[in-house]
Amino acid sequence: QVAIKKMMIQEEMCKELAVNEIVVMRDNRNPNIVTYLDSYLVGAEVWLAMEFMDSGTLCDVLRAVYLEEGQIGAVCRE
Repeated sequence: QVAIKKMMIQEEMCKELAVNEIVVMRDNRNPNIVTYLDSYLVGAEVWLAMEFMDSGTLCDVLRAVYLEEGQIGAVCRE
């Protein structure tokens, strides 16, 4: 199972952000960060294939859970 993140690249800024995200994910492997697998250009979108995490996006998790300051520090440290 994989997750596909679809990114629109209509504007020059969007292209630059997509390329930066791909480079960062490709070059920085860490057991605490979702694993980048590959990317594909599909029409006006870049599709990023990455490890599937069944708890949703990090933003989803952070919206559902209240963290104390110390807990936030621990997450950032890891």
